Amino acid sequence: MSTSTDTRREGGKAPRGERLADWADGRLGTNKMAKGALRKVFPDHWSFMLGEVALYSFVIIILTGVYLTLFFHPSMEEVTYHGPYVPMQGVRMSEAFASTLDISFEVRGGLLIRQIHHWAALIFLAAMMVHMMRVFFTGAFRKPREVNWLFGFLLLVLGMFTGFTGYSLPDDLLSGTGIRFIQGVFLSIPLVGTYISMFVFGGEFPGMDVIPRLYSVHILLLPGIMLGLVVAHLILVFYHKHTQWPGPGKTEKNVVGMPFMPVYMAKAGGFFFLVFGVIAVISAIATINPIWAIGPYRPDQVSTGAQPDWYMGFAEGLVRVMPGWEINLWGHTLVLGVFIPIVLFPIVLLAMGVYPFIESWITGDKREHHLLDRPRNRPNRTAFGVAWLTAYFVMLIGGGNDLWATHFHLSINAITWFVRIGFFVGPVLAFIATKRICLGLQRRDKDKVLHGRETGIIKRLPHGEFIEVHEPLSQEQLHTLTSHEQPKPLELGPEVDENGVKRKIKRSEKLRVKLSKSYFGEGSQIPKPTAEEYQEITSGHGHH
Repeated sequence: MSTSTDTRREGGKAPRGERLADWADGRLGTNKMAKGALRKVFPDHWSFMLGEVALYSFVIIILTGVYLTLFFHPSMEEVTYHGPYVPMQGVRMSEAFASTLDISFEVRGGLLIRQIHHWAALIFLAAMMVHMMRVFFTGAFRKPREVNWLFGFLLLVLGMFTGFTGYSLPDDLLSGTGIRFIQGVFLSIPLVGTYISMFVFGGEFPGMDVIPRLYSVHILLLPGIMLGLVVAHLILVFYHKHTQWPGPGKTEKNVVGMPFMPVYMAKAGGFFFLVFGVIAVISAIATINPIWAIGPYRPDQVSTGAQPDWYMGFAEGLVRVMPGWEINLWGHTLVLGVFIPIVLFPIVLLAMGVYPFIESWITGDKREHHLLDRPRNRPNRTAFGVAWLTAYFVMLIGGGNDLWATHFHLSINAITWFVRIGFFVGPVLAFIATKRICLGLQRRDKDKVLHGRETGIIKRLPHGEFIEVHEPLSQEQLHTLTSHEQPKPLELGPEVDENGVKRKIKRSEKLRVKLSKSYFGEGSQIPKPTAEEYQEITSGHGHH
């Protein structure tokens, strides 16, 4: 008989907590799951905290959002303001705008909570973007994590639309201008645009239904989907072994790091409060979305210097720099100046979302990967990522072309043409430059492996020659610089089969081989130093 049973018989019932745990374990098997989760090992590297910043920002958004829903009235009914903010007294406005003023000036801590909510949303999307770039550049999206990459991609896209619906709720002049812009997007869609606009706004713009509908979408639909994606994302992170940087003792079959409890959990808890504290400090000292200075929305007015939040700047830039092309067909006008950008925007996003599957198809690699790549060792992937970011940031400039013009005293037409050209030329130049930099770093790594690290110490040999003393690398450094794989490009194979009949090769297969050669062929990677080369150099022939 177990000791615990003896103790229970001598002292009576077990403690309530232990009885509750036994009850739950007997029905849900919680003890076994908890033991496995608590023993989970996580590697320790600063770059892994980028995802934690996104997660903690999301938690802060949920907490502050719940508080704000207690006081916000999502109604477009007109009221006359008689609150404490004197400049707005007697002004007619919607209940949504009036309640936002009340939150800012009458609810205890309301303005701070509003600003924490808004800043946390901006930081969440920025952290998501940076986290996805870390995953992309290190190849952490490869099998078996393609589905998790899609979850993260969907979180980013849904976060963008959740942010848009959120900053549209106060019904101020700035957000109302943004909603009017979206109505223009709907109207540019051929055949069904007017129907979509009437459905969304419940009639002619602005109608009386758009704020209540945006409110439901903002607090229920999108956050519910995002919460499910976050949970699924974390479950897959636990289920799959965590990726780790290559190094001595680290393989595809193990994880070197700290256990979830108590070390990682303690660090994660402290980091959460650090993130919360930084966001709170930013919110306390940096005003964002001061609706009282902008005023309520009126269809006959437009806010000057109107800019969306940064994550929508790309879409805004596409529309601003697109020529105002129109086509008249059968008595109907097709507004290409708006329609082309709204088609191009999801395509650019989708290019990053489906990239893992494209790379897997090109390489033909079906193995599981748990060790990360150094970005320099995958020049084409790294160059593609930098090219994508270049296109994104060029369009951010386009989205704020008026502010660039006024702040730096530039011609808005010159900025517009710079963005138009830069959107096509910039990514190509970025791709070429990044690839060359990666290859240069590979050459330097090869030189360090063969000749050691430069010390800056100059030595004169007996026969008068001056040389620089090189310090040999440690075994750990050598492992880091040489442990990566260098895949070979795919080949088409013989043109005829075993019977001498010409083999029919699909166009897709030819394309796949071409792309594979561009990824891993000659000029796309610097061969690693061989053991013979290293032995020859370090044996005294040419090593100082």
